Amino acid sequence: MILVTGGAGFIGANFVLDWISLVGEPVVNLDKLTYAGNLETLSVLSGDPRHIFVRGDICDRGLVESLLEEHRPRAIVHFAAESHVDRSIHGPADFIRTNIDGTFALLEAARLYWSNLAAEHKAAFRFLHVSTDEVYGSLRPGDPAFTEAHPFEPNSPYSASKAASDHLVRAWYHTYGLPVLTTNCSNNYGPYHFPEKLIPLMITNALAGKPLPVYGDGMQIRDWLYVKDHCSAIRRVLEAGRLGETYNVGGWNEKPNIEIVHTICSLLDEIKSDLAGSYRRLVTHVTDRPGHDRRYAIDARKLERELGWKPAETFETGIRKTVQWYLANPQWVANVQSGAYREWISKNYEERQ
Repeated sequence: MILVTGGAGFIGANFVLDWISLVGEPVVNLDKLTYAGNLETLSVLSGDPRHIFVRGDICDRGLVESLLEEHRPRAIVHFAAESHVDRSIHGPADFIRTNIDGTFALLEAARLYWSNLAAEHKAAFRFLHVSTDEVYGSLRPGDPAFTEAHPFEPNSPYSASKAASDHLVRAWYHTYGLPVLTTNCSNNYGPYHFPEKLIPLMITNALAGKPLPVYGDGMQIRDWLYVKDHCSAIRRVLEAGRLGETYNVGGWNEKPNIEIVHTICSLLDEIKSDLAGSYRRLVTHVTDRPGHDRRYAIDARKLERELGWKPAETFETGIRKTVQWYLANPQWVANVQSGAYREWISKNYEERQ
């Protein structure tokens, strides 16, 4: 049995689905079901005794302690986080509460549980903290990619809150001996991605004939990681990672945002052409967001060297699979596009034009 936090969100839900399918070990899935948590993503697990869903907040230490005591997991995989940079700019308080206070509460509950385990189970227990490359800050065009030794230089309320949580996890290992592992990933994309992030937003807006909002000149560069590859990396780190270590997880796919948008338009032109013309006609440049990091790049050689992990997907194969998934699942998209979601898109993008 493992405990997964945030297992109804984009990456967490993909991890739970893959874990049940590939590993088969039961999962206790703790998720608050905020705007980006979606149980419909996990509908194939309905009635499956290996998936125990609990709606709750990681800040509720009493709840976490009771779940640990009842289910006796051998590991905690911690995805739960507020994760959208733009939302952190408009409302940072939620990011401080969930990402910092929530991680603290979870660490303390885990420490109490772990300290009372029998020696054999105590030695086998793991706490895996899932984080982001954004804690490292921004790179100039010629700078080498982020390694695990790169200093933390967060530039948004989101990345600052994640950097703080990374520091807490490290401190609980060095101070208390809690057996922790940390992964810092690059930008994820793939199935079940909430359509406020770049790739799903471009796909869904294009299909609806809406503008494709691109920040500034669109030359912000990111390393893109297919979500299923990320999940496989986490499984590998959980299985064999060295205690107290951090592992960068990247896709070796540095691309500027405008190239991503044009690639999506080309794929849609090929797969689902629009009589009105190429989807590129919808590209609309909008005012850049404050403090927008110019470039991220992940050096994932440590993970390959120590644990033998490499991504299975290229960007070309992964983005095609992603576009095809959104075309095949219009009902899922329609169901997540609630009134609150539409209000957010209007607030964040339309006001920048």
